[in-house]
Amino acid sequence: MRILGIETSCDETAAAVVEDGHTVLSDVVVSQIDIHKRFGGTVPEIASRSHLETLLPVIEEALERASLRFADVDAIAVTHQPGLIGALLVGVAAAKTLALALDLPLIGIHHIAAHIYASWMQSPTRPEAPFVSLVVSGGHTTLFRMDDPFTAVEIGSTIDDAVGEAFDKVATVLKLGYPGGPIVDTMAKGGDPKRFPFKSPLLKKDGLDFTLSGIKTAVLYLVNGMNVRKEALPLTEANVKDVCASFQHQVVEALVRGTMNAVATCGASAVVVGGGCAANSQLRERFTQECERRGLGLHLPSRRLSTDNAVMVAGLAFHKFHRQGADDLALDAVAS
Repeated sequence: MRILGIETSCDETAAAVVEDGHTVLSDVVVSQIDIHKRFGGTVPEIASRSHLETLLPVIEEALERASLRFADVDAIAVTHQPGLIGALLVGVAAAKTLALALDLPLIGIHHIAAHIYASWMQSPTRPEAPFVSLVVSGGHTTLFRMDDPFTAVEIGSTIDDAVGEAFDKVATVLKLGYPGGPIVDTMAKGGDPKRFPFKSPLLKKDGLDFTLSGIKTAVLYLVNGMNVRKEALPLTEANVKDVCASFQHQVVEALVRGTMNAVATCGASAVVVGGGCAANSQLRERFTQECERRGLGLHLPSRRLSTDNAVMVAGLAFHKFHRQGADDLALDAVAS
């Protein structure tokens, strides 16, 4: 079964064709980073307009790369929640139009479930139930107890900022540019992670909830001289690297500890990590170390499938269709 997937939940316009839930026939992503960079973040209205201009050419390219025509496609899948409402509406409208015109099944996909599925769609094994999923991105920092991609119970979350948002804001404070995640990750490699003792973003040592606003504000106060030292921190290369390393160390350790707390709470034997922040090199390294030490299965997406893409949408749609059937044309975009 060949499914054409569409993803427009934020600032990537993506289309892909996936066969039987795992064989990737094409994968096309057009990023809007250069468009939003001068604003220091994603501007929803601009993102929506960019999707309008880009989506149809992206779909055509996905079919061309797969050496297929519309007549060779068996279903249309689309991210319909959550995300920026205007951006979602572009993708959902396009998917509905294609499904109606081609008389094909329409399959609506939850963005978070797709990120979780991306973590094992390229793996020969599946996590045994129950397992714990951590989704970390610009909009989400959430822990789930799961039995399969469609049965998720939220057991922990950030009470304020998401991890990706905190990385972006720290990068802005340090004048590193946008998006902040990859830049902070690179700068942290040459820094001292113990120089600045930021407080852990894990609310309780044995808890499952996080808070990112405090450590983000601590960086701001440190740089601007609003902390106990009352002296602004010069943004030398060495200082910036040390701030990045100290900030990232605390965030990653909190995410790993919180996830291991969830594993103990749920009696899980495997960990699944998904979302754009799953591309962070230190996070990948620490989860690999900790899961190996504890004898846990670990499912990490490739860096390519960590960020928003349509492969995970089309891949998950195969399983949803065979389990729950298709959606009708009343499928709506839902922001939250």
